[in-house]
Amino acid sequence: MVQQGIEQKPALCTFFFTVSGMRIYTSGEVEAVNGTDVRLKCTFQSSSPINPSAVVISWTFRPLKGGREESIFHYQQKPYPPVDGIFRKRIAWAGDVTGSDASIIIREVKFTYNGTYICQVKNPPDVHGAVGEIKLSVVATASFSGLLLLALAIAAAITGIVIILLIIASCRRCKRRRQRELEGNEEAPRKERKDPTVW
Repeated sequence: MVQQGIEQKPALCTFFFTVSGMRIYTSGEVEAVNGTDVRLKCTFQSSSPINPSAVVISWTFRPLKGGREESIFHYQQKPYPPVDGIFRKRIAWAGDVTGSDASIIIREVKFTYNGTYICQVKNPPDVHGAVGEIKLSVVATASFSGLLLLALAIAAAITGIVIILLIIASCRRCKRRRQRELEGNEEAPRKERKDPTVW
């Protein structure tokens, strides 16, 4: 489960790259607080029908300060997380091939995870290596905009709950009022039968 300390900077536009009908969509830039989990979102669109048994997804990592690009995750019918290196036991599959989602989650991010993450999807015959890139920034504390977004999300959730409770209370009051009216209408004929007026 992704923790609340994560901020994904809203992009003004979604980045996508097109090769042979394959399109890859990513959030472009993501910011996460040191020690929290972060979801790297990568979705795709293919000009060919998606065949779950043939789709191949690869994630690679390029360190911020240069260095060798390394493969950190592979998916082909099932996820293959890294068995060694700094990402061992830190990456989990969060996608859904049938839903065109190739996302992953990185657990308890470290400052050494700063860099560029490259998402590549192949769906034969779209196999020519369209890629999407995400720049991850691991920070000590959430930025002001991140805290503001978190506060707004909490406020929206509380407001939604209050509105739902008000609607429920209002419905119950209306139901009780109708029941009283029905009971009052039923009691009137009964009184007339019990105490008939004699002329």
